[in-house]
Amino acid sequence: MDGNQAASFQERQKGHLPGELGIQWDEVAQGRASGWFTTTRGHMAPNGFLHAASVIALVDSACGYACVASLPDGATGFTTIELKANYLGTAKEGETVACTARLVHGGRMTQVWDAEAVNRTTGKTMALFRCTQMVLWPK
Repeated sequence: MDGNQAASFQERQKGHLPGELGIQWDEVAQGRASGWFTTTRGHMAPNGFLHAASVIALVDSACGYACVASLPDGATGFTTIELKANYLGTAKEGETVACTARLVHGGRMTQVWDAEAVNRTTGKTMALFRCTQMVLWPK
């Protein structure tokens, strides 16, 4: 697949977690993706801080969507086999959390992705994320 597929993924996520969290996509293309959300009460943990899962939903979706856009010819999909995040900061309600994801390794059987979440309001890095995707093939 080539080109920016952000609109297609925006439509496909309706009614699913990324859509429910209000994640918006600027770019989904081979080897990269970028998106964002503005924090609402629904993104927050009961303690008043941004829930870590909200950040994971953003960065993991960016990596997953870009993985689909980067699958080798003949592959049928992918599944996540490992992920890791280092949290460095947070965001308050009303602030914007953005991410960029980039392909680090695009093999026939696996893909490795890095993503960074940034509080767009403060300019501070919030999280560093890495995941490994297993490429699925027809049986």
